[in-house]
Amino acid sequence: MSVRLIVRTFSELCITVGAVIVLFVVYVLFWTGVKAQGATEGQIDTLRDQWAQGTVSAPAPDASPTPDASPTPSTPPAPAAYRDGKPFAMLYIPRFGKGWEWPVLENTEVRTLRRGLGHYAGTARLGATGNFAVAGHRRTYGDPFKDFPKLRQGDAVVLTDGTTWFTYRIDKKPYRTVPSDTGVIDPVPRKSGFDGPGRYLTLTTCDPEWGSSHRLIAWAHLDATQPVTDGRPTAFHS
Repeated sequence: MSVRLIVRTFSELCITVGAVIVLFVVYVLFWTGVKAQGATEGQIDTLRDQWAQGTVSAPAPDASPTPDASPTPSTPPAPAAYRDGKPFAMLYIPRFGKGWEWPVLENTEVRTLRRGLGHYAGTARLGATGNFAVAGHRRTYGDPFKDFPKLRQGDAVVLTDGTTWFTYRIDKKPYRTVPSDTGVIDPVPRKSGFDGPGRYLTLTTCDPEWGSSHRLIAWAHLDATQPVTDGRPTAFHS
């Protein structure tokens, strides 16, 4: 094989590899974002339709007691369980800019995080005692947590389930750990600084920005609630 042929073959190989790399970068930077935008908007539309129809209320109570049953004090029905892979809340972080809004879906599977943020199944319900834990992509699929390192103590994280606004406040800047550190989503998260049960929020994402060898964690506590009929919380303007 002549030197000229070797050089030509090597050049063609370099061009092919370069083209593949460019296509991959376009896919990561552009196409996953396009797909995520459409998927996310679909989840938001689904939520708003449900809320407009009043379908976020608790499930109906059990059948009425028989006539000869002794009367018992009425208790509110248990809230409906979050449906696997379905949206149930919207999350806003004013620190990330006007218009930053993402749906929260149940579970943190790969296919779920392509459509929004994911609630860790088994962690607390929104606004309840315990730890309401949420995961999101740092990059790709819309880059929801691209600016995660900008979070600071006192920043608001606002959520709504269609009936109530829940305003959480970040307690300190993000904490870096490894993926195996599952204690960060415990009811009282390890290393959070919380000293007992409370109503907490944990946000998680990957680190470094274009990798996944570590995780960034932000912890917050529930600061305020109000009905959606009272308008948006002041946290949106602070």
